Amino acid sequence: MAPVLGAIADDFTGATDLANTWVKAGLRVVQVIGVPAPGRAAPEADAVVVALKSRTAPVDEAVAQSLAALSWLRAQGARQILFKYCSTFDSTPQGNIGPVADALLAATGGEFALVCPAFPGTGRTVYNGYLFVGDLLLSDSSMKDHPLTPMRDANLIRLMEAQSAHRAGLIGLDTVRAGPQAIAARVAELKSDGCRYGVADALDDDDLLTLGAAAQGHGLVTGGSGIGMGLPENFRARGVLGAAVAPVLPAAQGRALIVAGSCSTATRGQIAAAAQWPARRLDVDRIASGADVVGETVTWARSAPADLPVLVYASAEPGEVAATQAKYGTARAGEIVEHALSAIATALCDHGFTRIVVAGGETSGAVVSALGLRVLEIGPEIAPGVPWCAGERGGRPLAITLKSGNFGAPSFFADALEMLP
Repeated sequence: MAPVLGAIADDFTGATDLANTWVKAGLRVVQVIGVPAPGRAAPEADAVVVALKSRTAPVDEAVAQSLAALSWLRAQGARQILFKYCSTFDSTPQGNIGPVADALLAATGGEFALVCPAFPGTGRTVYNGYLFVGDLLLSDSSMKDHPLTPMRDANLIRLMEAQSAHRAGLIGLDTVRAGPQAIAARVAELKSDGCRYGVADALDDDDLLTLGAAAQGHGLVTGGSGIGMGLPENFRARGVLGAAVAPVLPAAQGRALIVAGSCSTATRGQIAAAAQWPARRLDVDRIASGADVVGETVTWARSAPADLPVLVYASAEPGEVAATQAKYGTARAGEIVEHALSAIATALCDHGFTRIVVAGGETSGAVVSALGLRVLEIGPEIAPGVPWCAGERGGRPLAITLKSGNFGAPSFFADALEMLP
């Protein structure tokens, strides 16, 4: 079975977020970690998502990885490509979203692509080209203080044009709600005006489904996972996709581990809500000094009560994060944390911790890479944008969920683990 839909995601949690969207649409979805070798065949699936760790990579590296992923997906038979980035348009000041979109648009031979990071299920909406998080403009939300991708502007047209070599225009809410034909007419207007991108408004899921219908025939679509909602139906209506299938929970049996590197408000709240479980916070200064924090933490976790989840985290308040970054440098501070958390997760997985919750995009990338996971089969949704996934390490089944730092209710950790049989 060749995949009909292919996606290129700029981080691992974003990849599972999109894969979860397609699973809810009844597709069988697999996520591959990194770009597979050119001759490697895709697992049998309706859709394949290539998870990259390119969001904060140098621009040239992000473009090269994305083009390699595109080449592999097209070789597998994918008929439409979605470039998936965060619903808060996370991007470094240099801006990877624009250059990657430009490169993919050129490589697919396209003349135009939609731009829509909206994900109403998690409070991300677009109106008049401005991105909102709940009731706040993106630039007024907690994303303004993100340690790696601070977002200080909410105007998507301005953001896109600052990063891209091409112009962008607005597809307003009235046009979206007038239906696919009206969107197509607006796209034609924008193209004639020299625009290569259309920033589309969306306040609810119906808007996203309409945009998905309007994207029929587009070789490339860009946005958050929400824009993917309406894409499968285009193929199902043409008889290309079969009947919907139900996702299956991963069957891993073993101890539970929660690994949190995100410093987002949501993740800090989830850590606070897990106060009843054994928890250990990593000391960045001790790690940097050469202390065996990894070994100490592994020993501590293995000695914790076997019937309770174990929480290991490096999350901190914004002021403390800023001080750590000033002391070690932003990149180095992140590397210290990611290396320690991924080493701990790997060691504990080898000692029977096979149900793993990971919080944070950068942390998820580090943990999945360290575990050597190459393919994840997407299971049921835990919370909007976050599914359980099934993988395998050393011939043993593994249940893992990769949570974007900003996603999930305070009870997310408990909710996730309660789902497993």
